[in-house]
Amino acid sequence: MQTAAETAATTASRTGTRDRIVVTAARLIQRQGYVGTGIKQIAQEARATLGSVYHFFPGGKEAVAVAAIEHSGAEFSVFLREALGSAQDPAEAVEHCAVRLAEELRASGWVDGCPVTAAALETLGGETRIQQACAEALRDWEALVREKLLGCGFAADDARELATTVIGALEGAEVTAQVNRSEEPLRVTGRQLARLLRSYA
Repeated sequence: MQTAAETAATTASRTGTRDRIVVTAARLIQRQGYVGTGIKQIAQEARATLGSVYHFFPGGKEAVAVAAIEHSGAEFSVFLREALGSAQDPAEAVEHCAVRLAEELRASGWVDGCPVTAAALETLGGETRIQQACAEALRDWEALVREKLLGCGFAADDARELATTVIGALEGAEVTAQVNRSEEPLRVTGRQLARLLRSYA
């Protein structure tokens, strides 16, 4: 299994300097959190100079983190769109999403959790750009679930509230799975979300 640095380096080797910085920061925040990730480490592992980091991100670490969160949010949107498209039945699709999250979390050695959640929890208490980026990512994910439910005939109000429930439950279950080093919290959550969605049929 690759380390965070090795994974970032492999991905970064195929991208430009700015993209390398963003991808590396995203992976480091995912594994170490925002507070535990320094701008010097980002530069070093992205094979970039500090000068180039500040050239692309004059706002320093916070600006890099915002770009990294936006990148991670977009990555998870792709994952979520694929998982939701795996089955016509939304209940089956949501459960499949939870199972995939559980399997990928286990495969990472329980370290590749949600970087958006990690950054959000560490920067609570203010209207920072990081908080805004995290909130936008969560809204985007809810919108994907809502669209799936609307496309399956759910009423608009139900689709909106269920989408919030699905994303909130999956995010919480992922943290619980990491803490317990077990797939079970995500698998249980997937089953119960599926049951909830089927109750609206």
